[in-house]
Amino acid sequence: MMATLEHTNFTVRDPQASAAWMHKVFGWKTRWEGPAIAGGYTVHVGSAHTYLALYAPSDPKPSGESSYDIVGGLNHVGVLVEDIDATEQKVKDAGFVPKSHADYEPGKRFYFDDDNGIEFEVISYN
Repeated sequence: MMATLEHTNFTVRDPQASAAWMHKVFGWKTRWEGPAIAGGYTVHVGSAHTYLALYAPSDPKPSGESSYDIVGGLNHVGVLVEDIDATEQKVKDAGFVPKSHADYEPGKRFYFDDDNGIEFEVISYN
């Protein structure tokens, strides 16, 4: 049996605010939320089988580093969608700016940065 990615956990400033835009843009649901390690707070947002764990420590510190320049950096999160044009409009409606549009195998794609500086790649195979 092939393994399936179940979740990814990363740090954000406000997990509930991040989850809220993900509800609107990707149609995801909050699976769980509550207190987390070191006095932080976490929201699990996604589908019944996969999710992002959005963690905020009690005293978050911004990073000035580029994830592409450090070993272990999170470079982007790829999200597969059915309707890339409708999703792009939702990204714009959420206040984010789509960039780097491309169309190559296996599909069309664009990128955007959220308010935490996390880059998302939106892909459609249609």
